[in-house]
Amino acid sequence: MCGIWALFGIEVHSISKYDKTFAKIKHRGPDAWRLEFDLKVKNACLGFHRLAIIDSLYGMQPMKLHKFPFSTMICNGEIFNWKQLGEKHGFNYETQCDVESVLQLYGTFGIEEALKQLDAEYAFCVIDSQKQKIFVARDPFGVRPLFYLSSSNGIVGISSEAKGLIKLVGELGLTEWEMKPFPPGHVAEYNILPDGKLEMISLNRFFRAEEPILPPVPLKEGLTEEVVRANIRDLLTQSVEKRMMSNRRIGCLLSGGLDSSLIAAILVKLSKEKDLPYPIQTFSIGMEDSPDILAARQVAKHIGSEHHEVIFTAEDVLNVLDKVIYTLETADITTIRASCGMYLVAQYINQKTDTVVLCSGEGADEVAQGYIYFRDAPSPEHAHNESLRLLNDIYMYDGLRADRTTAAHGLELRVPFLDLRFAQYYLGLPKTMRQPQNQIEKYLLRSAFDGTGLLPNDVLWRHKEAFSDGVTTIKKSLFNIIQEWIEPKYTDEELKLAAEKYQHCPPNSKESLYYRDIFENHYKGLSSKFMPYFWMPMWTKVKDPSARFIQHYAAK
Repeated sequence: MCGIWALFGIEVHSISKYDKTFAKIKHRGPDAWRLEFDLKVKNACLGFHRLAIIDSLYGMQPMKLHKFPFSTMICNGEIFNWKQLGEKHGFNYETQCDVESVLQLYGTFGIEEALKQLDAEYAFCVIDSQKQKIFVARDPFGVRPLFYLSSSNGIVGISSEAKGLIKLVGELGLTEWEMKPFPPGHVAEYNILPDGKLEMISLNRFFRAEEPILPPVPLKEGLTEEVVRANIRDLLTQSVEKRMMSNRRIGCLLSGGLDSSLIAAILVKLSKEKDLPYPIQTFSIGMEDSPDILAARQVAKHIGSEHHEVIFTAEDVLNVLDKVIYTLETADITTIRASCGMYLVAQYINQKTDTVVLCSGEGADEVAQGYIYFRDAPSPEHAHNESLRLLNDIYMYDGLRADRTTAAHGLELRVPFLDLRFAQYYLGLPKTMRQPQNQIEKYLLRSAFDGTGLLPNDVLWRHKEAFSDGVTTIKKSLFNIIQEWIEPKYTDEELKLAAEKYQHCPPNSKESLYYRDIFENHYKGLSSKFMPYFWMPMWTKVKDPSARFIQHYAAK
């Protein structure tokens, strides 16, 4: 996890004019930073904030290679198959940094072929001074964040987070401009014009969730339940193993729900097989005796992790709420609620432990139809299409939450359920096989690990619990605490006028109005680009996104 930043099309002579905007994303890379101007192209500046995970000596960026001196790259990513690519193509790596493989692939094959070979999570920018071109790309599910700013006069900026660009609009005096997330699974090509301005040639999609992009790996053949379950176990285990690539200590977020418990259990099992020099630390958060705290405690004891419990109060949440909204860069209700606990546990990990790399369970609900409302899907086809929709948009909701709350505290999060091979195998199974069965969501995923002893049986089959609910109690959810605090801040009349004030995604409660006001204070007028809609369950009539309002909710 790092922070990348670039500005093209405007004359740059020194750091002083732009270091304050570049510094807005320094939390993403607290170990080192660099701004570079001498790029053999006119009016270009690249910036990099580094969190050293692999090759602390030679992994600094912007990166150049002796073999391809015309190419310069900034990349926030993890290339899980970099060693295999080196062996396959005979790359003579100049560093031991995994992202070097991107430059090696680009220099050897070009951008399109390079993207087809990456088993990775990334956002990168490559400057080719020989061809006077710039390429920008983002991984298929948008695990690594990226925003871009473009103006009508050819000025372009990119940044890992929008906060690294927002002040440039005023500083550069831009009048006709647009800022939005760079779309996942896409690559942009720009021409560098003689005056250093950029001209976008294309923005092409190279990945769709339902279309395999990587060569298949050996799996058992057939669609019997036994074969499918074995393949699911193998692929998820391989996914976790890939994400153990690190020179820094690895840990795992553990809510006690199915998804994080599976990842934590597999991670601990693999760490013992690999004889890591430290025990895996797991981290749960909640109020005293909240459902998540109790379940996570049970899981940690079963798998033998070094477990940490972060106990918070209502005051703790309210104290960080505004910071969370600024950090997230969204006004989405569900995302903000679920981020408060994650922000606090990440803060604890940064301050109290030496764990830097974290695994978590994000992505399972999207891939494996884990949300409770999937029980109401009209047909297997509808459920499948909803999975694809959620995966296409995860970078604006759960994926965004996972990245920003951890990156805010200098941590790198890795998400095994969004592994390309795992996700594409799962999505390629018969649609009826992936639906909830016997009123149990993620039935197929649960059954794949049934009888293995990896998790206690009552955890493996535990009812779905919304994260922002599970950290508190069944009597009072986290959103109840927040709503009670916000209620006196607005009159009923102010709420009625909110739809006129904010016509895109108009707030329908005082809670959502408060979120929107804080968001607009930092990112004025950008809500439609950053948040196209409020996250809400499908096929069920509810006014609040909390799972507790869905009729099937049965968590305790």
